[in-house]
Amino acid sequence: MKVGVLVSRVRVEEKLLFKELDKRGVDYDRLDDRKLIFELGQNHLSHYDVIVERCINHSRALYALKILEDWGIPTVNRYQTAEVCGNKILTSAALSRDGVAQPRVKIAFTPESAIEAMEEMGYPVVLKPGVGSWGRLLSKINDREAAETVLEHKQLLGTYHHSIFYIQEYVEKPGRDIRAFVVGDETIAAIYRQSPHWITNTARGGSASVCEITPELNEICVQAARAVGGGVVAIDVFEDPERGLLINEVNYTMEYRNSIEPTGVDIPAKIVDYVLATAKGEAPE
Repeated sequence: MKVGVLVSRVRVEEKLLFKELDKRGVDYDRLDDRKLIFELGQNHLSHYDVIVERCINHSRALYALKILEDWGIPTVNRYQTAEVCGNKILTSAALSRDGVAQPRVKIAFTPESAIEAMEEMGYPVVLKPGVGSWGRLLSKINDREAAETVLEHKQLLGTYHHSIFYIQEYVEKPGRDIRAFVVGDETIAAIYRQSPHWITNTARGGSASVCEITPELNEICVQAARAVGGGVVAIDVFEDPERGLLINEVNYTMEYRNSIEPTGVDIPAKIVDYVLATAKGEAPE
């Protein structure tokens, strides 16, 4: 079996995957997306049984997966999953379509309609870029004056992604949220991300502790993973005191370095199990 691992740079997560592949004696290559050239119509990667996407840049990941899929090469994750998870609007639309519980979301296309949407929803609200990660460029909007200021900045300084306004209900979290990891049809691990700040990402300083995977948590996370196309994903979950668990976001090139120790779960091994199953055509949908 021959495995390709498509990377931008080798981070801790990639090193852990390489270590697990080495441990199992799997033949693999590192494919640097900064050097890789695709010639359309010429499948020069047909010798790979599966390619694992670990790009940092969403655009590179998306286009690479599309080309590989058109060439008939199995990938982890698939193009559909990357396309949906890489865009918060598409993610929320997929969750809504499949009836997966999430905070209220409004989409607006102009600053005027965005303010109207915020006032209909009620302050505070969270304004997010459609494409983004690591909790960057999120804005908690507390009133109309703040809304007008932030929207003006987005309009003048942002790319076209910032001219589409994703407005999410602000959920009063109990000082934490949940990051759960789904591989195939199973929630394999979960952590609480705790922080005094309303953004709890561990990349932004949040601390991690183990979270029990209850039947309720497993069910909603697997439902969310299926809604976006399945595969290997990390899911951010809010605990609402009245509505229960709500899906916030789904991430398709997941980071897990801070979750192995608190959970005791060998996450790289679980991922490699799924990768090898995909190569054999045995991975769960």
